[in-house]
Amino acid sequence: MELIDYLIVAVYLFGIVLFGFVLQKKASQGIDAYFLGNRTLPWWALGASGMASNTDIAGTMIITALIYALGIKGFFIEIRGGIVLIMAFFMIFMGKWTRRAQVMTLAEWMRLRFGEGREGNIARLISAIANLIISIWIISYFAVGGGKFFGQLLGIDDRLAAIFMLTLAMIYTAASGFYGVIWTDVFQGILILVAIIYVCGLALSTVTLPETFSISVPLSGNEFQTLTTTRDTWTDLIPPFTLDLPGEYAAYNLLGVTLFFYLFKTGIEGFSGAGGYMSQRYFAANTDRTAGLLSLFWILLLAFRWPLVTAFAILGIHYGLTNTIIADPELVLPTVIEAYIPVGIKGLLVACFIAAAMSTFDSIINSSAAYWVKDIYQAYLNPEANNQQLMSQSRLASIVVVLLGLLFSFPVVNINDIWGWITLGFGSGLFIPLLLRWYWWRFNGYGYAVGLLAGMITAILAKISGISFPEYANFLIPATASFLGCLIGTLATPPTAETVLDNFYQVTRPFGFWQPMRNKLSFPQQAKIRQENRRDMIAICLALPWQLVLFLTGMMLLTKQWEQLGWLLLLLLCLSIGLYFAWFRHLEKEK
Repeated sequence: MELIDYLIVAVYLFGIVLFGFVLQKKASQGIDAYFLGNRTLPWWALGASGMASNTDIAGTMIITALIYALGIKGFFIEIRGGIVLIMAFFMIFMGKWTRRAQVMTLAEWMRLRFGEGREGNIARLISAIANLIISIWIISYFAVGGGKFFGQLLGIDDRLAAIFMLTLAMIYTAASGFYGVIWTDVFQGILILVAIIYVCGLALSTVTLPETFSISVPLSGNEFQTLTTTRDTWTDLIPPFTLDLPGEYAAYNLLGVTLFFYLFKTGIEGFSGAGGYMSQRYFAANTDRTAGLLSLFWILLLAFRWPLVTAFAILGIHYGLTNTIIADPELVLPTVIEAYIPVGIKGLLVACFIAAAMSTFDSIINSSAAYWVKDIYQAYLNPEANNQQLMSQSRLASIVVVLLGLLFSFPVVNINDIWGWITLGFGSGLFIPLLLRWYWWRFNGYGYAVGLLAGMITAILAKISGISFPEYANFLIPATASFLGCLIGTLATPPTAETVLDNFYQVTRPFGFWQPMRNKLSFPQQAKIRQENRRDMIAICLALPWQLVLFLTGMMLLTKQWEQLGWLLLLLLCLSIGLYFAWFRHLEKEK
């Protein structure tokens, strides 16, 4: 980069930190303000913030690498997490269910589901610890990806780049809390959209894919292999059942089986909900309608990410045609920026990607700090803490989470490896108890705690064993251990008190096995809940393909596959009409 590029980046970084301190006073009103913005933030800001938080630089590098090496098949691989298909579930029903609890964290939610006695306290404490652990691991993953990107682009050591970015995010997030997270994310989201428009326009005007071209895939260590593919194969909308790839990507050779497990995993994740910064935005929503609208806006904005990564992949292929093949797919992103983006615009683009990294960091930092302050410090260590003590703990927790995330990032080299483990191994051990809590009245807090611990411990043991398990095994082993733990812990202990279960069902109104609680309601109440549940089940069957088609449509535009684009647009229109009648027109406005 030239001097003007560095100046643009420096002005952006200074401005974002200054903005954080401007919001410090507003965030210091109390922990409700610091972690939820007093539930007064508009739906469009919450949705835009969610999009910015999902558009992380590490994930963008991985997705670009997969699209560059595999074409549209790389999109389907990212059903494992990169497509954020869980948002369809949040849009239809999970968002409003989460909001109705009126709590601050997923761990605090356990008191609503399991009561305020020993059972609820055990579930709450285990949930808080688990969410802190996974937040630290995710920060490690983002630190590696962001460091790899900015280290090459700025010509500095990867670790130094990661430390610099995380420190800046920590400073303004610790100062401004959730207000700073949301409003800086809105600004950063605007920058991200500017980058998307520019890069997509550049790719459309510069590149038309030839009939055949070469790409590269990683083998092991720092070795890579060049492969030749065709435009039709690279842009094919229907993924084949098998592939024939060498090296690290050989894990996807049984693509049909792999995608089945990814869809199964995504279904479990969606029906179970999630913690962290995703749920935090629903806890901050003030109505069911707000929860639905912020989800819809979140998904629509996320759709722009896919033409962006496709544009980078296409420019990476063009670079290989005109220069030398980019050997490491994970370096396509910085290589393209170096080669194709002019002085001045390059600084703006780098600022946009720093914005993407920062918006992810700040969301995780703020949401994870809430688990410490609300669910451990205030709940058990100092129940009589005053506002000043709680705010001090909030900022201290933000700093400690970042430091631990950086510490655990040092042994990690391959960002695709750690992302696969987080989303499949560790994540699958957590989602089984999260799933059962919504749909089975007999499931209790002891079952939740035992299942969560069994899944976490199994995932960690599998990781440190050094055995290279296939991805479906990384999913099945912790999930099976977690499920058995849930059954043993639940059936070996008494059920949750009926008064607690009745209150939870009437507040949340989920579908599933709630017959004993449902039968206590009047016939009109039962009919209203059944009607809502039935409508939501129909709507989710439309929302899932709608989101997939929406994202694929932008990709087809960038590849200039006009016939496939036309079919996708027609399908998108039909699904959108169905979704309007099944879901959108029924959005409720009441609290």
